[in-house]
Amino acid sequence: MTRARALLLGASLAYVAATASAAPPAVQALPDDWYPESVAIGPDGMFYVGSWREGAVARLKPGVDPKAEVLVKPGANGLANGQGVLVDAKHRALWICSGNSGFTTVPQTPSALKRYDLTTGAPRASYAMPDNGYCNDLAQDARGNLYVTDSYHPRVLKLAPGAAALAVWKEDPALSGAGPYKGLNGIAIDGGRDVYVSLVAAASYVLRIGLGADGNAGEVTRIEAPRVLKNVDAIRAWKPGRLVLFESNAFGDGPYGGQVTVARIDGTKLGLQTVVAGLNDPSSGAVRGNRVYFIESKYSLLTKRKDGDGPVPAGVPFDIQSRELPAR
Repeated sequence: MTRARALLLGASLAYVAATASAAPPAVQALPDDWYPESVAIGPDGMFYVGSWREGAVARLKPGVDPKAEVLVKPGANGLANGQGVLVDAKHRALWICSGNSGFTTVPQTPSALKRYDLTTGAPRASYAMPDNGYCNDLAQDARGNLYVTDSYHPRVLKLAPGAAALAVWKEDPALSGAGPYKGLNGIAIDGGRDVYVSLVAAASYVLRIGLGADGNAGEVTRIEAPRVLKNVDAIRAWKPGRLVLFESNAFGDGPYGGQVTVARIDGTKLGLQTVVAGLNDPSSGAVRGNRVYFIESKYSLLTKRKDGDGPVPAGVPFDIQSRELPAR
């Protein structure tokens, strides 16, 4: 082989390697009128996006111009408002909270935690929320336990592997907020040591619950922020001591006040760094490597319509966007 051909071959291989390891596109389209609420990423890089309006879950494979596939069909297994989504690849399970807030194209059902087959989307199980609670978001620990936030009560519920029903893991007045939804919203587990949750109501803090080695819940501690957080809809653990907050601004004025924020935990204080602002209800997202992937839910098109506004608009576009997270 000549030196010129060797150089050309080396350049070609380098290009192929760089292309294969490139990050997914900055914007990836979802089905029209999807009104997404939550995003999860599997270990293979596959995206799973629940629909608050359609009562369904879409799956996207990262790549150039990917086409979204509806994995969980609308209303399957009684899914109504698709809320928090979680991938448990080890057990081939896709978990999603089903809410009962209305505004759906499928029948309303009591709020519950739903399980589907990760590969086929086939229904596998449904776990009712005790005391007419509202299943909002969920996280999983290393033992496979699921922790679920309840938006109607100041508590976190737990579903242990093999359990037949959800049970109260932690209930405390300190987990209560103001307004019609007095309970919790987002949840994340940081390094297997602490559980972080947010209120549905806007607040200037998030809440930390100790996670004991025995799996029991510890005390509730306020982690104070330097400003009022704009309705932290979802929380994702990124690095030890660092969280990504999805501030949807759901109850704020105007549709473009949402933002994605990195929070550095320093004892009982939060240091905040804005990643992207001016978003239309970024209710959730997911972290992979050094990038955060997020959605804009555009809920006001449904929830703030007035008499005389006419029918719900059709053909509203939705997508997954991404930004690089700050190096420090």
